[in-house]
Amino acid sequence: MSRAIRIDRFGGPETLRVVEVDVPSPRAGQVRLRHTAIGLNMIDTYYRSGLYALTLPSGLGSEGAGVVVEVGAEVEGLTPGMRVAYVSPPPLDAYSEERVIDAKWLVPLPDAIADDVAAAAMLKGLTAWYLLHRSYRVQPGDFVLLYAAAGGVGLITAQWAKSLGARVIGVVGSEEKRAVAEAHGCETVLLSSDDIVARVRELTDGKGVPVVYDSIGRATFFQSLDCLRPHGVMVSFGNSSGPVEPVSPLELMRRGSLYLTRPSLFHFIGERADYEEGCRELFTRIERGDVRIEIGQRYPLERAADAHRDLEARRTTGSTVLVP
Repeated sequence: MSRAIRIDRFGGPETLRVVEVDVPSPRAGQVRLRHTAIGLNMIDTYYRSGLYALTLPSGLGSEGAGVVVEVGAEVEGLTPGMRVAYVSPPPLDAYSEERVIDAKWLVPLPDAIADDVAAAAMLKGLTAWYLLHRSYRVQPGDFVLLYAAAGGVGLITAQWAKSLGARVIGVVGSEEKRAVAEAHGCETVLLSSDDIVARVRELTDGKGVPVVYDSIGRATFFQSLDCLRPHGVMVSFGNSSGPVEPVSPLELMRRGSLYLTRPSLFHFIGERADYEEGCRELFTRIERGDVRIEIGQRYPLERAADAHRDLEARRTTGSTVLVP
């Protein structure tokens, strides 16, 4: 038997419950994995609340690290005892002591990368990779506007962008978080209570930025558009303040023929070659020190509901890990 977190209805953190489950032997193409660390992400709250489609009852969690326990038929390159990490789409089951998972999502871990670092980095780090290299290819000297710059994705993205030669303007919610963002790649850090549009225009000599990375959603959408230069790219990749309401394409025309994209990680790593490329880039950045993974909080698995409460209340900094 293995402990796991399950939900059987959508709602708040109170819907998370700890249960005992049987973990089956892996079928062909699958692996049985024992978790050593599990990543917590804002997307977990979207699935829990019902904002993102999910078949109930369900587990939660999209990323983790651990040790291979058993491999099914037709699995190559993975053997019992290997350290691995993953990020995967539904069915969700990272919030567990053990699970069975399709082998195609597992990647061997370099010796230099600890399990908890990997668990905190897979979803957030690969998100940073596609934001900076696929949604908009950042060039040296580019100004970029990055919301939630002291959060898990924000800290990784800011550091990575700086290593590419970008000038990162971060937005955070408190003075405490300002200091964290400044220490992790942001050239300038604004408070969410500031006049963001005016400050961005001031910092860019009135031109605006070529790209905005906005994980906040409804509350900042038009503000973000107003920070862009003509032909700029609005990357709306999160909904922490709620989903963006329908918007007329004319709003993009009025602000300088802007581009708008609403990306999802799994559209960038659905092919194994792309997944491996992103992981190689991420692991290389971590190993050579371009990106430091800051784990601000650790919770026992059974306190996953508390972790959700703190994440949604913006009481967390950096990445959060659940420990089985």
